[in-house]
Amino acid sequence: MSANIFIADHPLIQHKLTLLRNEKTGSKQFRELIKEITELLCYEATRDLPLCEVEVTTPICTTKSKVVAGRKMAFVPILRAGLGMVDGALELVPAAKVGHIGLYRDPETLKPVEYYCKLPHDIHEREVIVVDPMLATGGSAIDAITLIKARSPLHIKFMCIIAAPEGLRALSEAHPDVQVYCASLDSHLNEHGYIVPGLGDAGDRIFGTK
Repeated sequence: MSANIFIADHPLIQHKLTLLRNEKTGSKQFRELIKEITELLCYEATRDLPLCEVEVTTPICTTKSKVVAGRKMAFVPILRAGLGMVDGALELVPAAKVGHIGLYRDPETLKPVEYYCKLPHDIHEREVIVVDPMLATGGSAIDAITLIKARSPLHIKFMCIIAAPEGLRALSEAHPDVQVYCASLDSHLNEHGYIVPGLGDAGDRIFGTK
């Protein structure tokens, strides 16, 4: 396993992930679980944010304390399922900007097709975390990161909830400099390109369109 790949094993994440997988979990609870898991993953993905020392006055005295050192961030969901992770990410980093990349998977070739790309104008000044609940074949993540790299951001990370070994391998080979954060590395992809055991189509389950 690459040093750039972080797989969360926290009990709360694993508990919520089990509820997320359950086919009986409705869209409302599914969205809430996606948000909660994203917050917990984002906690790990932002662990290396730099700090600086400031002076603060407590009710008792004046002291030195630490704050994030002005690091600019952006979250970029891959449409449409990635939208489900944005609220959870913004809970932790409310000042971050949000870009959007629209890609869909051709049902015949399983290759991603781009239809939309809107990123913050100052993306070159920002740390970027690309979010998508599922890393299946890896095609959408690879293409999205390639699009963002063309705008020269400071750094890029990728955050998902479930990854397939095939997708993780493809992403690591295409973008070895990108750190990946996920809640579970599942078994494999089936003949339709779905992650096994997975949780089905994340977009359909988030938006109630299944």
